[in-house]
Amino acid sequence: MSLIIENKSVAGVVWSAIERFSVQGIQFFLGIVIARLINPSDYGLIAMLGIFLAIAQTFTDSGFSQALIQKKNRNETDFSTVFFFNFGISVVIFLLFCLGASGIASFYNEPKLELITRWVAMNIILTALSIVQRTELTIKMDFKTQAKASLVSVVLSGILGVTLAWLGFGVWALIWQTLCNSLLNTILLWILSTWKPRLLFSWCSFKELFSFGSKLLASGLLHTIYTNMYSLVIGKKYTPAEVGFFNRASTLSQFPSTNLVMIITRVSYPTHCELQNEPEKLRKSFIQYIRLSSFFIFPLMVALAALAEPLVHVLLTDKWKEVVPLLQILCLANMWLPVMYLNNNMLAVKGRTDFFLRAEIIKKVTGILIMLATLPLGVKILCMGLVLYSIADMVLTIYYTRKVIDCGYMVQLKNVLPIALTAFLMGIVMISVTKIFNGYWIQLLAGSFSGLFTYLLLVYVFRFDETVYLKSVLNKLRKYV
Repeated sequence: MSLIIENKSVAGVVWSAIERFSVQGIQFFLGIVIARLINPSDYGLIAMLGIFLAIAQTFTDSGFSQALIQKKNRNETDFSTVFFFNFGISVVIFLLFCLGASGIASFYNEPKLELITRWVAMNIILTALSIVQRTELTIKMDFKTQAKASLVSVVLSGILGVTLAWLGFGVWALIWQTLCNSLLNTILLWILSTWKPRLLFSWCSFKELFSFGSKLLASGLLHTIYTNMYSLVIGKKYTPAEVGFFNRASTLSQFPSTNLVMIITRVSYPTHCELQNEPEKLRKSFIQYIRLSSFFIFPLMVALAALAEPLVHVLLTDKWKEVVPLLQILCLANMWLPVMYLNNNMLAVKGRTDFFLRAEIIKKVTGILIMLATLPLGVKILCMGLVLYSIADMVLTIYYTRKVIDCGYMVQLKNVLPIALTAFLMGIVMISVTKIFNGYWIQLLAGSFSGLFTYLLLVYVFRFDETVYLKSVLNKLRKYV
């Protein structure tokens, strides 16, 4: 496999990784601290609002960010048009939340949610004000500036959240932490970004961008509703504590997969948009990114599943022990995210958002049927249904991807299967080693070291090409950082 990622992409990967792992790492640590200070039911209350907030955020952007990145001849009018649309729709959505807060509280039979909903909805406006700045920086692959803004805001808001949780504010510690983080991040992006909105709005520009983004909006809504529907139905059928267990398991299982996927796709999408008219280069780069993301994410997800029990007990204490089986199952579902995301992005790169939408409709109908079938059987079986859905997602997405790029099932399977088998072999070793020891700390350390050693040994024996790319990144790290 030829390694063709350009120098600019290397710099993008490096700074995207710095931002995601520094920011998300701190947020993860702070989340653990706060989880030890508040009750699972407090997390459950916020999780119950997840579907409504996620839908609102999807409407606020409406696919315009990706449309701006994909467009070749974008101009100042395009950027300003998107900015004013984002802000306007966010205000409308905020007012709808204020009016519908009592209805949401009644739906869950949780009176506390009425006031919580109105405060949490303010986050929609705060994030809308910085969408275009972040998009403009992404087009430039300037993840360094984004890293500075994100790091400062997450640290300061995190200190506030932990302090409030320690003082006994419960769910309000989470609310104020979120609002403070969004406010600081928006202010810093306005200060650090060179782009500022002008009093420009063009209906021609809006229609052109919306013709691309509207299908992404529809697809995004389907995906958002489906992924957040689990917290909604669990909250309706079960208790807030069980919502908290599911939400914490989902968050932990998505932490390595989602963050690594976001690091790579934030760089691969603008890179592939530049290569959209060069089929052979695009195909080679696409395969490389799939292998590279799988090379990191597969072993991390298998390791997380293997060490779930000691990890949960060490980080979250015994009151969160119900998370363990859910986390193990969800790791198997989320390990395939790189294949799903990169294939979805390729449809957008080639401008085939119609395929994107068509695939999303079929996948979500399938997913909802699986959810309805597993819901009466308990939360654990519900999570098993997500594993089945992830397989269906890959099969359907690749079916459409092969229509726009010469990279079908066998090509992708040939590239990811050896990495997956290597990761599972590593997992078997880790489980075997942890059974030798009794203490959770010892199991965690012994399992981690044995897993790392096993994976690196197998990578060396099988001579994976990704080691060449890693050496290239290390050589160029000093130059671009």
